[in-house]
Amino acid sequence: MNKVHKLVITALIAAVYAAVTIFLAPISYGMIQVRVSEALTILPFFSPYSIVGLFLGCVISNLYSPIGPLDIIVGSLATIISAVITYFIGKIKIKFARYIAPLPAVIINGIFIGALISNVFSNGNFASFFSSALWVGIGEAVACYVLGLPLLIFIDKKESIKKIIQMK
Repeated sequence: MNKVHKLVITALIAAVYAAVTIFLAPISYGMIQVRVSEALTILPFFSPYSIVGLFLGCVISNLYSPIGPLDIIVGSLATIISAVITYFIGKIKIKFARYIAPLPAVIINGIFIGALISNVFSNGNFASFFSSALWVGIGEAVACYVLGLPLLIFIDKKESIKKIIQMK
């Protein structure tokens, strides 16, 4: 694939992530959230090129976060870390790898965003962190397993879509 194709796919992923997050802002931000766009975090399972798209989409969508600049930094860092881990899970040659592919986003966002929310909206003690991490993790599990896993399975069965995402 040429560089223009890679740039277009990366920009498309970023745009979809940001648009869905911003459009669904009431449920995308806050202590209890289901960021539907996080379903796209399964894409690195197929291709490293999607990592940049997810990162940029997260940066753009977090410009609208009520938390402000801190969410741009922490949220985007959580996204890139979980995307890289998901990419390496996609390289594992075991049958059930696709079922654990959504897990990094659930765990990393639960911890990072849970800590961020705990520190911004409460006193940052362990109880508030645990509560925040749990709620963010639950919302993330809904987005990544209820929406993302079926998307992963669908893409995995469609060679034409995989070919586009993998940019081969």
